[in-house]
Amino acid sequence: MTDTETKRRSSPPKRAARAAAKPFNGTGFLPPQRIPDENIRRPPPRPREEGDPDPFVVDDGVIRSLHFSPYYVQSEMSIDEPYALKLAYTRQMMAFMLFLPRPKQVTIVGLGGGSLTKFCYRELPRASITTVEIDRGVINCAHYFQIPAENQRMRIVHADAVDYFAAPDERADVILIDGCDELGIVPSFGNAGFYQKLRAGLRPGGVLVVNLIGPDEVVDFHRGLIADTFDDRLIVQDVVGEGNRVAFAFNEPWREPDWPAIEREARKLARRHGLDFSAFARKLQRTYEQQPRRRGR
Repeated sequence: MTDTETKRRSSPPKRAARAAAKPFNGTGFLPPQRIPDENIRRPPPRPREEGDPDPFVVDDGVIRSLHFSPYYVQSEMSIDEPYALKLAYTRQMMAFMLFLPRPKQVTIVGLGGGSLTKFCYRELPRASITTVEIDRGVINCAHYFQIPAENQRMRIVHADAVDYFAAPDERADVILIDGCDELGIVPSFGNAGFYQKLRAGLRPGGVLVVNLIGPDEVVDFHRGLIADTFDDRLIVQDVVGEGNRVAFAFNEPWREPDWPAIEREARKLARRHGLDFSAFARKLQRTYEQQPRRRGR
């Protein structure tokens, strides 16, 4: 890594540049709209700081979505298929199963409408699922999205992920990071220490998956932090049709992926879980082969 790279990654993009950014999310920008009052569901009031918006739920009878403003959709659920992964980036994040098909512990950062939590809970019945969510209001909306009640293998932790990974009570096979606001990845994740704690929270052979979203400057900054933390053992995949990229980082000595074996596993996974894992595998292989790598890695 050059001195220029070190300087660039030592501090996050300037706050002013972030503040000037337009609201950004995986489904695109929403035009100004008036949401009918009868379509809005609100959780019970909660203690909050001034300027901290309350989440609310919009239900049009077909789609139920979580909002912090009329212009920003944080999560969406099909009412007829509440466990389906409606957004493409969430489906792409599940491609970790190509490398680790039977995890025992999955830790998710960001509850939202529970898309990742519900899918992992149903499709990985031998795994324990822990979801870390900073916003009590979001947790209070869980029942609107048919998130299962907490039990022996599924729990929701009300905590800041930065604090949680400073002293995690368990190490995970997989960590899924989906923590964002209307401007992209939350600023508190933008430092090397956070990603180092994430790696320390993984078991040997574990996988970190990060939803990279926001202005290019922010995404590139986080990509650099992940590359440095995981010794460049990562694949970053664009999500077609959405503004997201998904990073897969590997907590193990680097070896070339066995793509024929991964394709065989993809066909098995597709039959079991209903996602197009073969397409995931092809796209990941193409990205891996085109992705520049550091010398000696």
